[in-house]
Amino acid sequence: MSENNEIVVGLDIGTTKIAVLVGEKTEHGKLNVLGMGKAPSLGVKRGVVTHLSPTVDAIEKAVKEAEDQSGVEINVVNVGIAGKHIKSLQHRASKIRTRPEDEITKKDIDELIEDMNRLVMLPGEQIIDVIPQDFTVDQEHGILDPIGMSGSRFEANFHVITGHMTAVSNIYRCVRRAGLEVQNLILEPLASADAVLTKEEKEAGVVLVDIGGGTTDVAIFKEGIIRHTAVIPYGGNSLTYDIKEGCSIIERQAQLLKERFGYAIADSASDSEIIAIPGLPGREHKEISVKNLAHIIQARMEEIIEQVYYEITNSGFEKKLIAGIVVTGGGSQLRHVKQLFEFMTGLETNIGTPTKHLASSKNDISSPSFATGTGLVVKGFERSGEGSAEVRTEKEEKNKDKFGMKSFLDMIKGMMTENDI
Repeated sequence: MSENNEIVVGLDIGTTKIAVLVGEKTEHGKLNVLGMGKAPSLGVKRGVVTHLSPTVDAIEKAVKEAEDQSGVEINVVNVGIAGKHIKSLQHRASKIRTRPEDEITKKDIDELIEDMNRLVMLPGEQIIDVIPQDFTVDQEHGILDPIGMSGSRFEANFHVITGHMTAVSNIYRCVRRAGLEVQNLILEPLASADAVLTKEEKEAGVVLVDIGGGTTDVAIFKEGIIRHTAVIPYGGNSLTYDIKEGCSIIERQAQLLKERFGYAIADSASDSEIIAIPGLPGREHKEISVKNLAHIIQARMEEIIEQVYYEITNSGFEKKLIAGIVVTGGGSQLRHVKQLFEFMTGLETNIGTPTKHLASSKNDISSPSFATGTGLVVKGFERSGEGSAEVRTEKEEKNKDKFGMKSFLDMIKGMMTENDI
């Protein structure tokens, strides 16, 4: 670890695991993961914190493990957010410039973003992030970088991400109780996309599908721009639950069956292969057909893929996705999931791993399960550049967002009392 290198930490609060990754950039711009910690997630359901104490305990355990591995004291983290409460919408803003001969500056863009942050949301909902897509200057459309141009009418299309204020405040409360500060709150599908997609794929048109434990996150890119995001409230845990109920076994056994013998396509499973499952104390063992297990898994996977395909068609980009679908997350490791996606959507499908950013593939960080965690570190570097994890907390009092107005994170802080932390 270089003494002067900036350190960025990603905190993935998932439904099945809490993962903490500590990273620095190498001289070649790659991500060097200094340490990683993980702990079972017992207080999160479908991407939303439902029990604070076990979530706080898991965060503390994962942070301690990451600190021990990296030798870095962790104070500030980039936190991912997902959950079925997350929504996205497209909006447009415009302004008339009083001095059209002057060059367009970042201040002009910030003023449009401020307008977006003033949009009136439904009760209990709040804007989490505003992402510029493209710009228009005096009827010239499709401009990606307008800075330096001149014109009187300045317009922009925005991707606006919203979420429930209570869900976000619970994430923030857990992080604070674990003795940490939130540097950035990042939508998880955007983090996963940065971890596994190439610039060429985003340019050509691609769908990122991150199958996590509690949710399946979808992000659609075209011409390098985020076009659509969605969070589907089903994931790997839904498969485990179906196996548990369908085979009348306990959850731990259902999880092991899925991982060791699971197939996304039932026709790929052997008709004659039988698995013996130990019974409860004093009871006989159970015998389960691998074929029947695959039928249970395929039924749920088809439901998830149908909802993913609905999001693709709803986005309007179904016929424009040259790079097809990239599947990542723990659920992407299920046998033949690639083939099932291709069969049901008609789009070329590949499995995405976060190796393109990693300087070296150590531990199991190169697994699709850590795409979100890796992406949070990558996004942290992208949005930060203001100091390392150890010194960033000094800037909390001045925590105004890049738009020159009070950020959603600041609003959450202001709502919380000392008893909350």
